[in-house]
Amino acid sequence: MKAWVIGSVVFVVLLGSSLARGAEGDGILGVWSTQNHHTRFEIYKCGMEYCGKISHMREPNYSATDGDGVAGRPKLDTHNPDPRLRERTLLGLPLLEGFRYDGENLWEGGTIYDPEDGHKYSCKIWLDGKNRLKLRGYLGISLFGQTETWVR
Repeated sequence: MKAWVIGSVVFVVLLGSSLARGAEGDGILGVWSTQNHHTRFEIYKCGMEYCGKISHMREPNYSATDGDGVAGRPKLDTHNPDPRLRERTLLGLPLLEGFRYDGENLWEGGTIYDPEDGHKYSCKIWLDGKNRLKLRGYLGISLFGQTETWVR
């Protein structure tokens, strides 16, 4: 009987710490903007991981001067290496996927998609204060990458 009680207590403690860690990891949830506020991104839970998509664009449609598409039509994922995906609109496009909260305001293990070149990069995300999010996309190791800041 004592082993059952001890096992139950350990389970409750582990479950509680897992739930607290999950809630702490939710600090990146919400809508973030590029520093010039031209594009907004929504970060949301996708199962036990964190994902993100383009939720707003200042100019979601092609203009007459763009040259990439028909003026007035939605901008598309034209640089995607998969021809079947090139007709996806940029608005609503998934960019972040597979991130896990690793503690200490750090989310790792995910990728970021860059629609400007059609490549996916390894990525890590961290909070720099309550309203600043840093994203570092890289190939191979983080040393060879680029960091971008998003704001709430």
